[in-house]
Amino acid sequence: MSETSAASVSGSVKLGPGRLVLVVGPSGAGKDTLLNVARRDCADDDRVVFPRRVVTREASAFEDNLEMSTVGFREALEAGQFALYWDAHGHGYGVPRAIKDDILAGRTVVVNVSRTVIPAARRDYAHVIVVAITAPADVLAERLGKRHRPSDGDIGERLHRAVSEDAVAADVTIVNVGDPEPHGHRLADVIKGPADAVPIETGGSHVDHHHD
Repeated sequence: MSETSAASVSGSVKLGPGRLVLVVGPSGAGKDTLLNVARRDCADDDRVVFPRRVVTREASAFEDNLEMSTVGFREALEAGQFALYWDAHGHGYGVPRAIKDDILAGRTVVVNVSRTVIPAARRDYAHVIVVAITAPADVLAERLGKRHRPSDGDIGERLHRAVSEDAVAADVTIVNVGDPEPHGHRLADVIKGPADAVPIETGGSHVDHHHD
């Protein structure tokens, strides 16, 4: 094992020593709300990075994304400009490959992603922490109804979309009901934790299987 990498079981090299915190959960769970609280809590810590995602739809007040055309996204993907990428609800999502430099420098990178990228992230990065943020189905439906964007598509479809249990493998679960501030502080605590910390479940044991 070197200072900046670790060997995986398959013999490939995993990127380190920094940590990759993947925030996942169903639409309406309040991921961006909790991330905003955590970002504020971590504002004075230059070891923590919150990269902006690239998305092929218009930016909104709910998310801090960089808008890119579908053609531009495809070209960026082919050029290897994304460290992580996925498709959801008819749109492409990408995390700039600059996060690899942050990981190599020992920083903690925090990003809101689809559950579908978890297996690849665990394969490629030495220290991955998956935080699942969720809420009861009726709360999700209410939140989606209040924020509905044209790009959201059918709310019912978003609520019923699911992926394999094997792709979830959350280390920490936060049930975001009520005041989001303490839940956001809990997320910040996980983000600031040492690489060898043992995550604990928070806010209940319910884990939803929808994804962005």
